[in-house]
Amino acid sequence: MSLRKYLTSGVFFAQILAAMAIVAVISFLFFHWITYTTHHGQEITVPNLAKLSVEQAEEQLSALDLDFVVLDTVDFKPDFPKLTVVEQEPKAGAKVKEGRKIYIKINASTYTMVALPDLIEKTYRQAVPTLEAVGLQEGTISYRPYLGKDMVLEMSMNGKKLKAGDKILKSSKIDLVLGDGKVTYEETVDTTTVDTTQMPPLDGQ
Repeated sequence: MSLRKYLTSGVFFAQILAAMAIVAVISFLFFHWITYTTHHGQEITVPNLAKLSVEQAEEQLSALDLDFVVLDTVDFKPDFPKLTVVEQEPKAGAKVKEGRKIYIKINASTYTMVALPDLIEKTYRQAVPTLEAVGLQEGTISYRPYLGKDMVLEMSMNGKKLKAGDKILKSSKIDLVLGDGKVTYEETVDTTTVDTTQMPPLDGQ
């Protein structure tokens, strides 16, 4: 059979159709495999892990084929139970793929200890921001007679007098004794009568 007759024969067209069918099947299987291995279109909603223990968070994430990594322990937050999740990334509600790692931070078991700053002879307006800067709070304010108004004279907590550098739990309330700016002076004026007759005469008199 000549080439011309072969190219126009039914056998040639049948072979062409068979080859196209094979290519189509292979392409379908390939793209189906790619979709399966990359989980294309399969997204998982990240659950809210806030206030869950590490064990509870692991249980929830494992059920969704997600993994997790504990990044750090943060300063104690009273709004969260101790040793529970306070932060997570990605955030709750985010869409991720299977096997994605969720990074979490855990609440400390208690407040950390901080050093009490030196507030003596500082004004009240200076003292409060200084306390807050190290994580302490303003407690009860009382006054004592003193020349400097609103000047810190004493620091205490639960009735115990404190000094600069003392270690106390973060978030503690520090009571301050301030000067009231009112000091009573007792003045005694001695009036002396001067006897001018006993004074030596002035020159020329």
